[in-house]
Amino acid sequence: MYQKQLDRFKAWFNEYVAGFYGSDSYVNAHIKIKEDHTHRTCREILSLADDLGLDANQALIAETTALFHDIGRFKQFRDYLTFNDSRSVDHCLLGVQVLREAGVLLELDDNEAELITTAVECHGRRELPGNLNGQHLLFSKLIRDADKLDVYYTVIQNYSRYTGSPQQQRLEVEFPDLPEYSSEVVGALLTGRLIDYSKLRTLNDMKLCQLGWVYDVNFAPTLKRIKQRGFLEKFFAKLPNTPDIDQVKSKIFNYVDDRIRRQV
Repeated sequence: MYQKQLDRFKAWFNEYVAGFYGSDSYVNAHIKIKEDHTHRTCREILSLADDLGLDANQALIAETTALFHDIGRFKQFRDYLTFNDSRSVDHCLLGVQVLREAGVLLELDDNEAELITTAVECHGRRELPGNLNGQHLLFSKLIRDADKLDVYYTVIQNYSRYTGSPQQQRLEVEFPDLPEYSSEVVGALLTGRLIDYSKLRTLNDMKLCQLGWVYDVNFAPTLKRIKQRGFLEKFFAKLPNTPDIDQVKSKIFNYVDDRIRRQV
């Protein structure tokens, strides 16, 4: 893969996304969120690629994967006014469909195009398929980590704006903002299990679910960034101060520190 190809992909992305802006400020705000998220995720994945010692060609593929990982989100929100896949469509599969229908990746060789589409298709799954290996597994892991880093940043910013002025919130809030949280969600976090999205009932459940993403982080440099940027502390500051939450906090901090110490 060549830099000129990536430059053409970036030009196509910008033109494609521009077509989703219109007169509806609510839609525009959500399109902007995903557009900005994409650009930051590109930077995150390049930084991780450097830490992991990827070569120049791998870095180009990684950045292309980040550029297109959420390409299905724009059509999803325009058509359904939600980013909730269970209430609309699988944005990962929609993204692959968008890329194929537009023929965006046809100028790449088949192997490179398949690496990118596989990563786009799998990046939002609860867990990666067990049959991935080699470069397919590498790029799928990379985009999941880069995506999480920026989603942590994005949702913390959104929660802060929402807490400060919920009446003026212009972004979708998927769950009721109630003081409760599910014991089932807490139990999953205390045993190191990923949380089934269908089990979430309140905004606190969603925050706990997002905290639990640390169990699905693939690379130690990702966890270092999460710790250095204080993402976990910022999440816990937005949750109820209860013994349950204190237990979850201890479990997650110990898990992150242990993996960073062992570099795994």
